[in-house]
Amino acid sequence: MNVTGNVITPSASRHADLLVRGATVMTPSGAERIDVACAQGRIVALGDLCGTWSAETTLDATGLHVLPGVIDTQVHFREPGLMHKENLEAGTRGAVLGGVTAIFEMPNTAPLTLNAADLQAKLDAARGRAWCDHAFYVGGSAVNAEQLAELENLPGCAGVKVFMGSSFGDLLADDDEVLRRILRHGRRRLAVHAEDEARLRERKHIAVDSADVRQHPVWRDVDSALMATQRIVRLAEESGRRLHVLHVSTAEEMAFLAGRKHRVTVEVTPHHLSLQAPECYERLSSLAQMNPPVREQHHRDALWQAIRNGLVDVIGSDHAPHTLVEKARPYPESPSGMTGVQTLLPMMLDHVHTGRLSLQRLVDLTSAGPARIFGIEGKGRIALGYDADFSIVDLRAQRVIHNDWIASVSGWTPYDGQAVTGWPINTVVRGCCVVRDEALTGEPQGTAVRFLESWSQETRGESDA
Repeated sequence: MNVTGNVITPSASRHADLLVRGATVMTPSGAERIDVACAQGRIVALGDLCGTWSAETTLDATGLHVLPGVIDTQVHFREPGLMHKENLEAGTRGAVLGGVTAIFEMPNTAPLTLNAADLQAKLDAARGRAWCDHAFYVGGSAVNAEQLAELENLPGCAGVKVFMGSSFGDLLADDDEVLRRILRHGRRRLAVHAEDEARLRERKHIAVDSADVRQHPVWRDVDSALMATQRIVRLAEESGRRLHVLHVSTAEEMAFLAGRKHRVTVEVTPHHLSLQAPECYERLSSLAQMNPPVREQHHRDALWQAIRNGLVDVIGSDHAPHTLVEKARPYPESPSGMTGVQTLLPMMLDHVHTGRLSLQRLVDLTSAGPARIFGIEGKGRIALGYDADFSIVDLRAQRVIHNDWIASVSGWTPYDGQAVTGWPINTVVRGCCVVRDEALTGEPQGTAVRFLESWSQETRGESDA
């Protein structure tokens, strides 16, 4: 394709597959009232020149905002092995209904995602069933540590995920020597669930003796998170490895990580930004039970301050559903996890409406940020040559989130009955409008996310943070 000014011309004719007209478009320069032309899955023209194009489909987005496609870099879609909770079709259907155009899926399935065959099985399962683009993490483990440098570069691999706590069997990596082996093998950014497994085991009696879900953040206390985060950062500094610390939930972790941005990127979740203890446990019981826990107000305030300070790089949903029957078990037998991929954008748009967050900052946290820190090719911004992935939203739309809107197999959300302002209206994945006027349309056409080849070849110790 040839690039001239603000148009890419694939041929002498100017015929697009999709024209998006009349919207306010969130470009790298900010909000602009421009049209967008898309062909062959990519953005081929922006602005006034779009008026000279014809198109198979024209989307009138007057009054709406076009965001770069939202990328949710932490979901658990439970396939294979746990499909009574969730599966790739339902999970990605919920994603696009919520305005999400790409997801990274986690390795704690059955079987675990630990080798090339496991990864390929997930890619095969997604073919023809996934509504959005996708990549899958490989679990970092004692059983595959020496193979991780090869595994992390396989097509469709989002990178390596390490569970320092809240896991079991081959996926639990709570020993320093195992962690050193994992850190030494590979160059891509390592995603980490940082809770100290030994401390959790020592303190589990708090949960068992109380049988009270309100004790969840007491059992899995601040030190459980902080100790693990400090330990993995120290080990990463030994090896020169870059880290991505998932679902940071405490003020103390944020204070510690503020001085380590040369090596560490930071994720927070909508539930840690939107819920608080003890109220959420009193109202929702185990439906609010997550690992790490939803904590008290001062921790939530610290997360918002970290967003304002630029310390936070990504918002991920940590979509991790269980059935209502499973969640109804007496605590602590009730499993931790909640749905989130479909409500990520509505909840964050409501925070935009209330003034806690700017729309430009939201774009960075959910589109540009994920693309930047994970080295995603062709996504994360609305610019010539990039994938035509759009989350098209109405910032003024008032809706109430209900369980019956949730596509997940589990069929519930902790935000049931929550009124929000701001809502996804259309979702476009590589130029294909898969949600139009809030309704699913077409067929699943998701493909594997591409990663920049140079990203995996960077020398250890370099950082983009």
